[in-house]
Formats: sequence, structure tokens, C-alpha cells
Amino acid sequence: MRNRRFGSIVLTGALALAALGSVPAAAASASTDSASGAAPGGARHRVEVFGEDGSIGRATVPAGSPYLVGDRPGLAPAAGDGEVTPILRNGETAGKVDVVVIGDGYTAAEQEKFRADAAAKWQELSAVEPYAAYRGLFNVWAVATVSAESGITGDPDRATVRDTALGSYFWCEDIERLLCVDTKAVETYAAKAPQADLVLVVANTAKYGGAGYNVASPLGYDGIATVAGGNPRAGQIAVHETGHSLGKLADEYFYEGSDTYPAEEGEPGEPNISMFTADRLTRDHAKWYRWIGRTSPDGGVVGSYEGGGYYPKGLYRPTENSIMRSLGREFNLPGREAMIAGFYRHAVPLTSPTPAGTPLTRADRLTVDLPVAGTTLRWSLDGRELPQLRGRTTVNLGTVPLPGPRGRVHTLTATATDPTPAVLDPALRTRLTATLSWPVTR
Repeated sequence: MRNRRFGSIVLTGALALAALGSVPAAAASASTDSASGAAPGGARHRVEVFGEDGSIGRATVPAGSPYLVGDRPGLAPAAGDGEVTPILRNGETAGKVDVVVIGDGYTAAEQEKFRADAAAKWQELSAVEPYAAYRGLFNVWAVATVSAESGITGDPDRATVRDTALGSYFWCEDIERLLCVDTKAVETYAAKAPQADLVLVVANTAKYGGAGYNVASPLGYDGIATVAGGNPRAGQIAVHETGHSLGKLADEYFYEGSDTYPAEEGEPGEPNISMFTADRLTRDHAKWYRWIGRTSPDGGVVGSYEGGGYYPKGLYRPTENSIMRSLGREFNLPGREAMIAGFYRHAVPLTSPTPAGTPLTRADRLTVDLPVAGTTLRWSLDGRELPQLRGRTTVNLGTVPLPGPRGRVHTLTATATDPTPAVLDPALRTRLTATLSWPVTR
């Protein structure tokens, strides 16, 4: 008989997903074992399902929602629908990770409640490392959706149906805590934000639940997380899901009793699972070898622990139980490094309100911003460092010596480096340095 293990809990056969909500075992089996892709009801997505005990499973769900009313010809959009409010704005979108939070099940009179729930979910997400150390790299945008009715389909019971802007609903694929949504409707609202690197749907419910969609969008985001806006534990769902979308991390949980990972598939591309043990990784200087033997924030020592990527045998993970295996945990050391890499795919460690290349004179003052605490800052003129300016984020150009004849154009350069010890990969460290330059004349 097949067993599925989540964290320290072993569940037998189809009962694995049944434990994530009040769903018959047969239905749970059908929803996890069905193939992704086209289905009679339209396109389908593979999603993750999250239990209140921290367990994680998978299911295949429709891309659309049977409860989405859709466009009503002849009716004007509700006042405030699609309105974008900055929850956190640290700078221009080109230099930041832009998180878009979209509400569902909030009426016109509940938009302040939505913005409060959106801010609370960001606080839950950004309390986890490495988010906590990198808050300055983020913008957070709240996109209002005005629903005809308050609340979400499936809450408080399966018979409850509500008319909402995104069609969010519990009991998706007969799994009580699985909170599904119409992904096209989500994309329509995400497009209203200045930029979308991460998308989070906050539903107007206190009932624990959510889902993690692996959805690539033309807008640039790689996934959608749905969470209960009024449940303080649901934020962990978003943390785990961003491990996929930002960190490009694999799931580290597995289904006990299922097949061994087929060696002919080759080494997985994700940085946190491998066919090889710690000794082999060290010998080959591969994947997380630089972290092996170090104490990890999720507990224990980085090494090779068999089981991961849904297979109990044939694949190894770096630590026993990180957040990529169970909710309520920390990212392990390789996971933190991968998350920081994800941050810097969208953001930079140095910005300035004065665009690079802007002609300056000795009468100007130049200011730069260092969004990450501890970042080092050096200034140079025509390639020579100005040690007297080291670490200064505001420079009065009248104090900068400009040799040579009047009218000569000099190049002033600011170089910022994030020296975090959470990154060991030299190739990644190059992304942790940024420069800005300006022409300066006397």
C-alpha cells in the first residue's frame, strides 16, 4: 500500500490529501493522480495544497472558476474596481521586486479591510528570512477588486456560493482547504499594477486555506499564491510558494512508498535537490556543496537527506525539514541563497533619484539609496577611488576635486556591494554589486 509522508506525519494511500480537508479518500486520490493539461472543462493547472498541520500535497485543478460570473454587458464597473494603492514603495519598479496583492470577496464598502489584510499578509511574508533582511528591495501594490458579495464560496460550508470578482472557492477538486481562483481574472487585475513579479490573491475569509499555482504569465510573474486574508497562519503558504517562483526551488517533500526517482531523468535543475550525496557534491563542487557541514536555520546540519522532489528514494535534499517540505519552517541555507538570487533577478543594490548619465556640475548634490542594510558604498572619479567619500549616500559635488582645465568632463561613479554571508556562490556574488555613473564638469 502506498504511503505519503508530510513532515513527521505518515498518511496512507489516498488519505494523504484527505487529511488536508474533509474530502473522501477516493476524491483525494483522483485529484492528485489526474494528469495536467487539457481537460473537458478547459485548461488545468498543477497546484500545491496546504494543510493546517504544515503538510503539503499536490492536486490538478481547473484554470477557471465555476463561480466566476464574468462580464455583465451593459453594467459599468464598480467604483474603485482595479484601483492600485501602494502598500510599500521603496523606489522605481525597474530596481525593485514588485509584489502585487489582489483581493477577492471584498465589497465596495470593504476595500479598507482588503488593504489592511493585504498589508498584514506582506508583514507575515516579510517577517521570514531572507525577506526580513531585504525588505528595502520590494514594492508592494494592492489592487482592489470590488465583489458583489462579501466572503468566499465554500465558507462557512460547502453549500455557500458567493458572487466575487475572481471566483475564489474552497472545496476545489473536493478538497476543503484548497482555495482555487480564476487565473485569467487574476492576470487581468495584476496587469493594472505598475509591475508584477509576485502575485498574491488575498481572499476575504478567516478559514484556513490557499493554493500555490505554478503559472507563467506574459506579465512576468511565475506563480500565484492564494491565501485566506483573515487567517494569520495562511501567510506561510505564500512564503513556500515564493520559494518556487523567486527561488526556483524544488519541493523537498515526498510521497513515501512511491517509485524511486528514475536515474535516466538525469540531475534535476533545481538547486536544492540532487541525485548525489554530500560526498559526491563535495567532490564535484556541485549545487550546495559550499554549505555542507554548516548549521542551517531550519535546524540540523546541511548534508544530504534522502527524499525530495516527490520521490522517497533516488533524490536528496540539503536538510531534514525546511519550508520547502513543511510550512512553519525556515528556508535552509541553500534555499536562502537561492531566494536572494531571485531578489536580485528583479532588484538592484543601488539606486538614485538622479538617473545615471545625468550631466552634473559642482553646484549639484547627488544622493544614492542603499536598500539593503550593511551594503558597502565606494565612490570613484575617472576610475580612481575617493576614499573620503566612502559610505556617504549624499555628496556635495562642490567638495569633489575636479582636476584639469575648466570644461573638462569627468566621470563620477558610485559602486555598491551587498556583502551578505548568506551567498557563497561567486557567480551569484557578481549580481550583488551595482554601479551608477554621472558626467561631471566644473
